[in-house]
Amino acid sequence: MDMTHITLSIEDSTYRKMKQHSEIKWSEFVRNAVRRRVEELEMLEKEPRQESISTMLASEHVLRKDWDNEADERWNHV
Repeated sequence: MDMTHITLSIEDSTYRKMKQHSEIKWSEFVRNAVRRRVEELEMLEKEPRQESISTMLASEHVLRKDWDNEADERWNHV
């Protein structure tokens, strides 16, 4: 299986907490979360339903609120 590498920025406090749970394979956890989201989006594209779209948009709003911060603004124009 071919893999592409990405860089992910995480707050120091979160990273320290992650290190306390070294039994979790964090890369695998993130890979699975991204894969599931892509599968959800593909399913919506094939058979859009209003409640599914609303749920997806609501969760995207929550993620965007958590992810939007000044440190990441520099990437908006890359």
